[in-house]
Amino acid sequence: MIVLDIETSGFSPIENGIVSIGAINTETDEEFYEECRLDDGDEIEEEAMKVNGFSEKEMRNENKQTQKQLIEKFFAWLENQENKVIAGHNVGFFDLNFLKMKAEKYKINFKTRYRSLDLCSIAQARYFQLNGKFLLDDYKENGMNLPKVLEMCGIKDERIQLKDGKIVKEGKPHNALEDCKLEALCFKKLLGELK
Repeated sequence: MIVLDIETSGFSPIENGIVSIGAINTETDEEFYEECRLDDGDEIEEEAMKVNGFSEKEMRNENKQTQKQLIEKFFAWLENQENKVIAGHNVGFFDLNFLKMKAEKYKINFKTRYRSLDLCSIAQARYFQLNGKFLLDDYKENGMNLPKVLEMCGIKDERIQLKDGKIVKEGKPHNALEDCKLEALCFKKLLGELK
C-alpha cells in the first residue's frame, strides 16, 4: 500500500498549486518526499500557509523544481513500486484529484487505474461499529478529519489545527511525508498490522 499526502496552496486544483508530495510504501518503508514551486498564476490562501508552514516566498522559490517536474518524479517513483494501492485521508477526493487535474494541465499521463483506500471512510466505519452512529461535525457532515482519526487511534497529534480559518490548536506545520507516516499508523491500528 502507498500512503499519499500532498500539501497545496489552497483547496482548488484550478486556482491553487502543489507545494509538496509525500508518500510511503508500507510494505518496504520506501519514502518519497519532494517540494516544488507554484506556477505564476497559482493563488495562495492564507489558511494554507498557516497549515503547511510555507511562506509565499518559499512557495514561489525559483530554485525549486516546477510542479510538472515534481509530478513526473512522483509518478516515476510510483511506477517502480510493486504494490500500487494508493491510500490516505480523503486521498481520492483531494490528493489524487489534485494530481489528476495538474497532470492534465501539464499533459502528463495520469494512470487512472490506481485504486484508493480512504482512511476517513475506514475510520467512520469503525466508529459506527463502536458507537452505532457516524461522527458528524458542527455542520452535520462527516466529522472524521485526520485529528479525529488520530485521536480514535490513540496517536498524539502535534500538528497545528484550524477551524473556519482560525487556529484552534498551536502545533507543527503539516508536512506531506510526516502526515503519510501518521496515516500509515492509523491504517495499521484500524485494519491490523499491514505489510
